[in-house]
Amino acid sequence: MRKWKVFTGLLACVFFGFAVAGLVKGWAGWLLLLLILLHSACLMLLAFIYSAEHNDYTGAEELQEELSSLRRESESERNTMQRALDAREAELTSRLEELKRLQSEASDNEQKMNALKAAVKNAEEQLAQIRDDANDFLPPATDAPAMVDIIKIAKDTADELAGPARKVGLNIRVSSGEEQIYVKAQPSRLRIMFRNIIDNSIKYMNRSGSLVITISTVEDDIFIVLKDTGAGLREEETKHIFELNYQGSNRISGNGLGLTQAKAIVDSYGGNIYGRSMPDQGMGIYIQLPASRRAKEAEE
Repeated sequence: MRKWKVFTGLLACVFFGFAVAGLVKGWAGWLLLLLILLHSACLMLLAFIYSAEHNDYTGAEELQEELSSLRRESESERNTMQRALDAREAELTSRLEELKRLQSEASDNEQKMNALKAAVKNAEEQLAQIRDDANDFLPPATDAPAMVDIIKIAKDTADELAGPARKVGLNIRVSSGEEQIYVKAQPSRLRIMFRNIIDNSIKYMNRSGSLVITISTVEDDIFIVLKDTGAGLREEETKHIFELNYQGSNRISGNGLGLTQAKAIVDSYGGNIYGRSMPDQGMGIYIQLPASRRAKEAEE
């Protein structure tokens, strides 16, 4: 069963990689949609295998419900992002076609021709940027992948942000039933992931309270829950928190990149991330990452 899990996970990554490459290189829309559907099918198959392997685990029904919700949330986010990109691409394509038409009609006027050429070039650059930026939110890694203790990274990051947190009355606590949990990843990207989510709580809680980071494992998966006691958001707003520049009804100044970047990091490791919130009940960020603790034990 484990071999099937690994194979299905790798296959999902391959389809996702091809989808990203296709989006960058401008492949046909039907082919991109097919790759996304194949990627989603692999994720659903992986979830099914996981459920079958752990049907005797205490609370398996609750975990299955969480995984099902995670798949729905991921699919919804992917569809929302794709619709936004498609709309923007269609708008820029329409502008580009109109500018090219005007360029042809104004061929007898050198001044207009030069202006139109500049406009065409600008539209082409914007269109290329939209296509290139579809999955370009992943921050550059400053170190190589290694077996790292994710609990230590979470605690170190919480300590780094303890000062700003205290200023707004936020108490950060990291909780785990295990002393160490290892995962193969770039430490710098994991720090950015934790930092962005913690910073989001600091900015948006709008009142004193707490942020509890709970880290646990179930076989080969790491589950991270970051739950604060802030003002929270309505369900409709929560669905959009990982979109670039989205800040919700309690918006403040900022570029809105934090949670989008955190999602890109989780996605790069083949994991899943989603949020849950209700007004006056805080914000919860739920993360699932593949773990490799046995690989660490083998090295030792």
